[in-house]
Amino acid sequence: MKCKHYLFFLFVLYLVLPGCAQDIRVHDPVAIREGDRYYLFCRGHGISVFSSPDLKNWNREKPVFETAPSWTKEVVPGFKNHIWAPDISFHNGKYYLYYSVSAFGKNTSAIGVATNVTLNPDDEDFEWKDHGIVVQSVPGRDMWNAIDPNLVLDETGTPWLAFGSFWGGMKLVKLAKDLVSIAGPEEWHTIAKRERDPFTADADPGNAAIEAPFVFRKNGWYYLFVSFDFCCQGENSTYKVVAGRSEKVSGPYLDKTGKPMTKGGGSLVIEGNDRWAGAGHNSIYTFDGKDFLIFHAYDNDDGGKPKLKIMEVRWKDGWPEVDKDKL
Repeated sequence: MKCKHYLFFLFVLYLVLPGCAQDIRVHDPVAIREGDRYYLFCRGHGISVFSSPDLKNWNREKPVFETAPSWTKEVVPGFKNHIWAPDISFHNGKYYLYYSVSAFGKNTSAIGVATNVTLNPDDEDFEWKDHGIVVQSVPGRDMWNAIDPNLVLDETGTPWLAFGSFWGGMKLVKLAKDLVSIAGPEEWHTIAKRERDPFTADADPGNAAIEAPFVFRKNGWYYLFVSFDFCCQGENSTYKVVAGRSEKVSGPYLDKTGKPMTKGGGSLVIEGNDRWAGAGHNSIYTFDGKDFLIFHAYDNDDGGKPKLKIMEVRWKDGWPEVDKDKL
């Protein structure tokens, strides 16, 4: 009997330990697989990291940065190593981790990048090397916000960085072959924005509530996913994911009705409900022949805390769909 009680105790402990359930507390999640393990990166102190054998049971790993990169306090005075919206990908034998440093509600921001040859913290070659700023936005100079990065390679292998939040919308800039700097001569595009009232102050971005671009190639199309409306307000969050598509990485991206995403277009993919508020800031990947939408939503049954959500994507008439009843 003692043995049975002990086993039952271990089972209950497994259920309640943080990081073991799919709805772990995360914000701005992105994922990648190395070998037989998945790695999840998300907003947090030094960039939060989780690992999993199955996309369901998660273990917390050490953060990417124990202390903030030295350059960050020059961009955001008093920066305390709370890093937003990472993006992870593998190219040229290395993992590239882009990340956001910003002052909340301002375009006082920069996107940095770090590289590693492995994601396994037990590997003797495991070491994150920071390369500093890729792109920076400055109040009064730039009408865009350098956060929420996403790396995409076009059909020729040319690297581009999509990014942006509020202000002048989602931007796309060509990167150099090293993937850590902007290519010259510079090439920039606006790929999505909301129709909005003008703004004049750094702290007042108007009603241009759009952010978190993620570009996904599928069947000859580039799909641009963005989040409309507001995150970070717990049960009152209004985030939703919309998408458009283009035959070129630089756009124009159109929604199902043909409306350009540069004029507020975007076809709904997922939004919150009575249980889950503000479903948004998504990434999308193909694992074992299936496409998965990875995002966070705010749990109304747990004080509006942001939790991890993973949903399989179906494609109907060339457009992404998820089973909204399973949110």
